[in-house]
Order: sequence, then structure tokens, then C-alpha cells
Amino acid sequence: MWTNHGIWLSRSLWSRIGCTSSFESDTFLTFTVEIHSNELTYLNKYSKKQEILYSLIRYLHDIEGLGYRRISYKLNSWRVTTVRGNRWLPQSVHSILKRKNQRDTRISDVRNKHFDIKVSKFKIETGTT
Repeated sequence: MWTNHGIWLSRSLWSRIGCTSSFESDTFLTFTVEIHSNELTYLNKYSKKQEILYSLIRYLHDIEGLGYRRISYKLNSWRVTTVRGNRWLPQSVHSILKRKNQRDTRISDVRNKHFDIKVSKFKIETGTT
């Protein structure tokens, strides 16, 4: 008996929400969805030349103990150009080492991070038009 009464009350509640009087009312189910993704941009891979240049510069800096200026002189004397075909500057050598490290960190720590999808509680709201 209580079950039927509960159904009757809920049906009457819905009929009151859906009824119209001198103004029209609409019922909406509202909620929010929050989605994060780090895969919205294309992941550019290093070209073969970029990989070889990085390995060479890393070797000259770490193993041979040369500074950025000496590495740039050496690369220019060997007639090795940058990826864009320019001469080497000490800043260019520094940038190669710095950017590769930043890129690897960004890929491992940020791009491969998984985010959960968040859905808020559902609410029934009415509005007038």
C-alpha cells in the first residue's frame, strides 16, 4: 500500500512539474562533465639528423668536457649545420641540450599522465520560457 502511495506521489509531483499555467515551464536534467587530455596536439618525433646531432653534442659536452663555445667551433669546422641549415652558435648548442631534456620530461611527466573523467551530481531544474 505504501508503495502504491509513493508511486502516486511521485507521479503527481511529475505532473505538477510538467503542467502549464499562465507561463510555460521546462524541466532540465543538468550536470557537468570534466575531461582532461594531453593528447590534443601532434607528437613530433625527432628526425634522424636531430637524434645524431643531440648524441654528438651530448658526447662532446659530457665525455670530452667541451663547453658550448668549443662545441660550436668544432661543429662549424666540420661543416655540420643546424637542422635549419645555419651555422652553430654557443646558444644553439645549449638549446639542443636544454630542449631535449625539457621535451623528454614533458612527455614522461605530462603527456603520459592519465586524468580521470569527473561527472557532477545530476540535478533536476525547472526554468520558465
